[in-house]
Amino acid sequence: MKSDLFQAPDYYQVDDLLTEEHKLVRNTAREWVKKNLSPIIEEYAQRAEFPKELINGLAEVGAFGSYIPEKYGGAGLDQISYGLIMQELERGDSGIRSTASVQSSLVMGPIYNYGTEAQRQKYLPKLASGEWMGSFGLTEPNHGSNPSGMETKFKDMGDHYLLNGAKMWISNAPICDVAVVWAKNEEGRIHGLLVERGMEGFSTPETHNKWSLRASITGELIFDNVKVPKENLLPNKSGLGAPLLCLDSARYGIAWGAIGAAMDCYDTALRYAKERTQFGKPIGQFQLQQKKLAEMITEITKAQLLTWRLGSLKNEGRATSAQISMAKRNNVDMALKIAREARQVLGAMGISGEYSIMRHAMNLESVITYEGTHDVHLLITGLDITGLNAFK
Repeated sequence: MKSDLFQAPDYYQVDDLLTEEHKLVRNTAREWVKKNLSPIIEEYAQRAEFPKELINGLAEVGAFGSYIPEKYGGAGLDQISYGLIMQELERGDSGIRSTASVQSSLVMGPIYNYGTEAQRQKYLPKLASGEWMGSFGLTEPNHGSNPSGMETKFKDMGDHYLLNGAKMWISNAPICDVAVVWAKNEEGRIHGLLVERGMEGFSTPETHNKWSLRASITGELIFDNVKVPKENLLPNKSGLGAPLLCLDSARYGIAWGAIGAAMDCYDTALRYAKERTQFGKPIGQFQLQQKKLAEMITEITKAQLLTWRLGSLKNEGRATSAQISMAKRNNVDMALKIAREARQVLGAMGISGEYSIMRHAMNLESVITYEGTHDVHLLITGLDITGLNAFK
């Protein structure tokens, strides 16, 4: 097990913008990552295995439903606190952050926002504690960037709904106890259904042979004439806007999380550049290496300020979907570029599992695609500023 020497960069004293509670929440998550995640993550990533023993710890640091009210088992924190937890988790590994953000934003979020009081009482405390794990079923084999074309459907059979279809690339699917599944009714209207493990006809095969997010567990959700009780319909919002609002929250968490991955790559490259000598001096003394490092910290600083402002707007209820798209797109692209540059600073050692950089780079190749591709988020910004829809 390797020791975690990470030192967080804060070139513009962004900490001064945080409350004492924000810093306490962040530091708690940071220390948990250093103690529990960093020592084991390389081994699990190499084996392509999800470290299930971390679930209870994730719950304890508030990673599951951090902004869900305490009466339902959440931590009752604000949006900046949620973002900071995601930042620290992704500093450890994107796959572990993905596990937490799916549980929080894509499972607990819609149950809290669109569910009945009975559904909140039944599911949220178990999800917040990690007793139950959840997944979010939107993407299908034939429909990724075009979720409105989904083929998963359900029929009203009088005393229950009959659900048929399939979802793929679903984080947490093989271990989920409940899935928030988006499907069309007989009129073509999209609704959310809560599908529990054990329902006949519901299966969750695992997806193997991934080069990315190897420590995250991914699978499919398959529905073969699944009888879903009528009380498992989320009644308070329908239409495509319902799952997209959930994705806003998850994308917001990704915008913060990507900074964590970038910070880890930068910190690793900076330390290596000071210690590695060539031609009789540290490689950090060479101009091209300083250029790489200076550009890394500049982009990290810009992303920190972008997400802090976005978090402030989100706390005020003023953040728009387009603003969240901009931050997700910018920050993941930034992190991926930093991972590639940091890999070059380390030379051949950059591909070694002794360092985190190549694992971050591989993970970020997924993060830049899921929950809205890099190009789709660009077009969302384009639509917002021009009023002209390039999707049609």
